Amino acid sequence: MRTTRLGRRAQAGPPTTPPGDATSPLVHARELSVGYGAGPVCAPVDLDLTPGEVLALVGPNGAGKSTVLRAVLGLLEPLGGTLEVLGATPDERAASFRARVAGVMDDDSWFPALTTREHLLVTAAGHGVTSPGAVVDDVLGTVGLVDRADVLPSALSSGQRRRLLLAAAFVRPCDLLVLDEPEQRLDTEMRGTLADLVLARATQGAGVLVATHDGTLLQALSGDAVVIGERTCERMGAAAALARMEGGV
Repeated sequence: MRTTRLGRRAQAGPPTTPPGDATSPLVHARELSVGYGAGPVCAPVDLDLTPGEVLALVGPNGAGKSTVLRAVLGLLEPLGGTLEVLGATPDERAASFRARVAGVMDDDSWFPALTTREHLLVTAAGHGVTSPGAVVDDVLGTVGLVDRADVLPSALSSGQRRRLLLAAAFVRPCDLLVLDEPEQRLDTEMRGTLADLVLARATQGAGVLVATHDGTLLQALSGDAVVIGERTCERMGAAAALARMEGGV
């Protein structure tokens, strides 16, 4: 079992929900066009994400990575093409969809009257986690929030609030984990821990789709990447994608 850079087990959080057909894509997109009404923000996207796989989306700021993720999470209707998540059109309003899909986007939201630990307990218990208290304590330790467990989110620093949002994704089971630039506002040590957590979740059988600007995180995840641009979207290995990033995609 891998050990994180905090010296803890990488298997923080509960296992994924029982998988269906392990050969069927969790996310299937063909000629996917996304945007906000004025036209597509990037070239059409083709991708397949299978259980146990980590797939990165890379590209410059404004390339459309977050927009693609919002479509996958059912938060944005595509402009065209085909998009299936868990074998159907993504619909974040459906309880069955939310039970199997966890996402962390680049926005902060929380209940102002709940402490850090209470937030995570509500999330874990709401998703049917056995012994939620033990799972929450484990994840709090992994993300370095034990000493902030009993404070309100408003008292957390920006980086600590980011850890809270990430922790909420790891205290619950899921088949698909979607992360939008999760490295933002994290220090170097926590970025390493994040990579360990993502790889552990994939080992448990979940598929992970992650948009990132961090070359070190991309290397640590060691999977394929889809390089998103205005004219082309191309899937390649992490090393080739990193070279594109360093050369200015």
